[in-house]
Amino acid sequence: MKKWILLFAVLCAACLDVSAQGGRGFWHQEWEVQNGDSIPLIHVLPVYVFSRPVDLRRYRRLVDAVKKVYPIAKIARAKMAAMEEELCRLPTKKAQKEYIKQVYHEIKEEYTPVAKRMTRTQGRVLLKLIDRETEYTAYEVLKEFRGGFVAGFWQGISKIFGQDLKSQYDKEGEDRMIEQIVIYYEAGLIR
Repeated sequence: MKKWILLFAVLCAACLDVSAQGGRGFWHQEWEVQNGDSIPLIHVLPVYVFSRPVDLRRYRRLVDAVKKVYPIAKIARAKMAAMEEELCRLPTKKAQKEYIKQVYHEIKEEYTPVAKRMTRTQGRVLLKLIDRETEYTAYEVLKEFRGGFVAGFWQGISKIFGQDLKSQYDKEGEDRMIEQIVIYYEAGLIR
């Protein structure tokens, strides 16, 4: 029995040593006293296990694409939430249109250079991640903020280049690998 207690104490000390060195195995450790004994309570981080991708080159390309465009999708979610909040406060349609135009020009100025350097894969992943983050397809966002004609025009242009602004994010189906990569990225396992 003493051997098991000694083994457990050594394992706990090793866990403490790993956490002091910045390990990613658990959140934190607490100690609880029960009947005069100190018992460690270790809060373990979730472990994500996915099947291995068949095509590793495609998977690596997706990882690179997600690493590049996921921060942009998160910014899009924040900007869209702020924009919707501001639109609710504006009293007239004219003020709302002016505000939308102003935000459109700010976004265009800031992200046109970034979008020009994107590959098709990165663009497709960005469209999917914008839908994941905002729960609106890129077409719906364009239609809401720029009008149906502009949304239809850009949908036609995107179809010419093999993309679809109306594509929805399906984390259980065709976008399963993107979802896995995003989970790893959010957990800090992909840098």
